[in-house]
Amino acid sequence: MNCRTFLYGLFLVLPLFLASCGDDDLKNANSVSANKVTLTRDRTIGVDIVYSDSARLKAKGTAPILDKVTPSNGSSYQEMIKGVNIDFYNPNGTIDGNLVCDYAIRKDTELKTEFRKNVVVKNSKGDTFSSQELIWDESKKFFYSNQRVYVRGADGSVGEGINFKAPQDFSTYEMDSGNGELNMKEGVAP
Repeated sequence: MNCRTFLYGLFLVLPLFLASCGDDDLKNANSVSANKVTLTRDRTIGVDIVYSDSARLKAKGTAPILDKVTPSNGSSYQEMIKGVNIDFYNPNGTIDGNLVCDYAIRKDTELKTEFRKNVVVKNSKGDTFSSQELIWDESKKFFYSNQRVYVRGADGSVGEGINFKAPQDFSTYEMDSGNGELNMKEGVAP
């Protein structure tokens, strides 16, 4: 291809390219930049989190990274991008449960914490709950999920279901569309 052919091609394509850029595109760009949201992110490495109620230790957790994010147009939230490990304490001050996950986000104004990705909870009875998402409602003091939750009882029983709901200590639970296998003891009268 010689230089003259290239220049002719350039002069034919350039007006078409410039004609496709109209005033509407510039107006749209200005409206998008006017709605821009800026985030302030404060990062803390190696965090210990303590949750107490009425001067009693209820839970203690660790997170490798905690980001406090403050959007310019909304409420702040705390993001634990490398997960969290939380031990739950009974009134005697001993550990009676545990929660681990690969990601968590706490929404300050909603008083809710969403635990996501490989969430595993163990309660004081030895039951294990696993899901891809569990949400803790601090004000109502319970966990819930619309995702599928798998339960393995300390006695070997297994179950699964959706629309899961349990109190903070996971002492009981309920779910819909459940199925599983229960181990029943012989000779026990109702």
